[in-house]
Amino acid sequence: MKAALLPDRGVLKVAGEDSRGFLHGLVSADILKLSAGEARFCALLSPQGKIIADFIIVEAPARDGGGFFLDVPRALVEPLLDKLNLYKLRSRLIIEDLSEVLGVLAAWDGDRAPAFGLSYADPRLPALGLRTMLPPHRATDAAAALGAVLVNASEYEAHRIALGIPRGGVDFRYGDAFPHEADMDQLGGVDFTKGCYVGQEVVSRMEHRGSARTRTVPVRYDGAAPPPAGAAVVAGERQIGSMGSAAAGRGLALLRLDRLADAMSRGEPLLVGGVPIQLIKPDWARFSFPDGPKAAE
Repeated sequence: MKAALLPDRGVLKVAGEDSRGFLHGLVSADILKLSAGEARFCALLSPQGKIIADFIIVEAPARDGGGFFLDVPRALVEPLLDKLNLYKLRSRLIIEDLSEVLGVLAAWDGDRAPAFGLSYADPRLPALGLRTMLPPHRATDAAAALGAVLVNASEYEAHRIALGIPRGGVDFRYGDAFPHEADMDQLGGVDFTKGCYVGQEVVSRMEHRGSARTRTVPVRYDGAAPPPAGAAVVAGERQIGSMGSAAAGRGLALLRLDRLADAMSRGEPLLVGGVPIQLIKPDWARFSFPDGPKAAE
C-alpha cells in the first residue's frame, strides 16, 4: 500500500443547522442522502453550467463534532470560500478555511482503514483508494498505521493519470468546462435525479440530449518526456483538442469526440508536438467512445 500527502489540496468546513440544505441547493451531488463518514464528488457550477470548483464533500460523524468537510483544490479554497459566503445570505451556518491545520492524505493499493483522522473512500473510483483529512505532521504516523509506504505526491499523480481521472486546472479549465467535459457524469459527480441547483438546467439538458461533444479521455504516449500540458492535439492538419497532464507513458487529453471519430475513420494518427498518442478507453467510461484500444489492465 502507498500513501501520499497531497499539497495541492485544501480543506473547508461548513457547519450549522442549515448546512446540509445549503450545500444541497448549490452543488451537483445529493447531500440530503449523505451519511456520516460517506463522501460525494461534486461541483459548484456557474448559472451557465460550467465548473467553478470541483471537490469532495464528506460528513463528519456526530462524535467528532459533525459538519461537512470539503476536500478542495488548494488554489480554489479562497475563491470557493468567497462564493459560498456570497450564497450564504441568512443561512445559519459557519464556513471556515482549515487548510492551515488540515491536509489530505491519499492511500491506495490496499484496503486497510486509517486509525485516525476523518477518512473516506474516494467516491470517484474505488481504485483511487482512501483519503484522510488530518494535520499534515501526522502523515507519517497515518501511513505507518495503514502499513503503507509514504511516497511523494508525484506517485499519486501518476496513479491518477494511469486511471484516466481528470484534474481541474490541468486537464480542463475552471470556468470554461462543463461537468460532462470533465467526465464528472461518469465519476459520480452529478446526480441527475436531485432537485434544482445552480447550473442544473444546462447540465440536465446536455445529459438528456447527449450533446456533450468534448471529453477528457486517457491516452498513451511513447518516450521518456511527457507531452506538455496545453499543447495542441492534431490529426492531419486539424486540431482536435489539447493535452492535459501526463506521466510514465500515460496522459489525458481534452478532445472533440466528433473530430476524433472523423480522424480515426480516416486512419489519421493523433500527434502532440510530433509525438504520437493512442486513445485508451477506461473501464469506467460509459459514454459513446470512438473505436480504439481498451485500457490496459
